[in-house]
Amino acid sequence: MTKADRRVLKSQAAIKKAILELMMEKNFDDITIRDISDKANVHRGTIYLHYMDKYDLLDKIIEEHISRLRELCHSASEMSFKEGNYVWFEYFAENHLFFSTMLNTKSAAYFRNRFLDLVIEEYRAEVGITEGKNQGIQEEVFLQFFGAAIVGAVEWWFKNGMPLSPRDMAEQTGILLDRNF
Repeated sequence: MTKADRRVLKSQAAIKKAILELMMEKNFDDITIRDISDKANVHRGTIYLHYMDKYDLLDKIIEEHISRLRELCHSASEMSFKEGNYVWFEYFAENHLFFSTMLNTKSAAYFRNRFLDLVIEEYRAEVGITEGKNQGIQEEVFLQFFGAAIVGAVEWWFKNGMPLSPRDMAEQTGILLDRNF
């Protein structure tokens, strides 16, 4: 990696961190490119080199995390729910600023919907409604119910300052999923 590449990555990281920190302070609609550039300590032109506008910046940050969560799902596909959840909760903890911002601000509805869609998509293959205790339940009702439960548990975890460790959250939610899937 060249020195120029490292500078680009450092600038992009500063810009991403700046917008998330600003979103904790004020409404997304009130944030300007100047606010972001001042907070990130970069020139406004640097932001426009990488992003069309603040919406593009936020979309790219969200898509990076959704893609990474999808990769983690696929890498954990052979694990138990507890083990697989641990991978997710560790990632959530490592990216606390992003997830706490996206789940605790008024501007978070888009991310919440994308996150819910991802959870439903990843659990769709796990649903067993043709026999056993879940026989006869409509697949979409089942998926919406458990998807909302998982997203809600993650929201609760961040809103309350992560009162349990990632491992404890993974175990607790994994037990609940194992009981119902």
